[in-house]
Amino acid sequence: MDSARQAWMRAVVVALCLLAATACDESQTGPTVGLNERFTLAPGSVAAIRDADVRVRFDDVTGDSRCPADAVCIQAGDALVHIRVSEDGSTDSYVLRTGDSSRAVVVHGDVRIALLELQPYPFSNRTIAPGDYRATFSVSRP
Repeated sequence: MDSARQAWMRAVVVALCLLAATACDESQTGPTVGLNERFTLAPGSVAAIRDADVRVRFDDVTGDSRCPADAVCIQAGDALVHIRVSEDGSTDSYVLRTGDSSRAVVVHGDVRIALLELQPYPFSNRTIAPGDYRATFSVSRP
């Protein structure tokens, strides 16, 4: 192989490696919002809170035992919403719950993060795919 072709092949391999590396970045950019504004995130999305220099990432939902909308249940059930909050280079993880309003809120530093809603709501004949969840939050001062 001549040197020009080898250089071209190397450039193609490097470009493909860079594309593959950036494709593996799971963080998705989300909205930039102010304090007391409602915002909705998909799993893996991050919202920047401009008035507080805080970023909220919605990681995933586990243990979704909410009572299906088309069923009669003795208990309402619960879903666990996992978030990460970043501020000043540090990150903390929290779990917010849909079934107990006192556990749907967390105080991180000088902000209060509240889970307001989790969609879609379950139905007995349908499974919710992990990527289909959307969580609505607000961030305020305590």
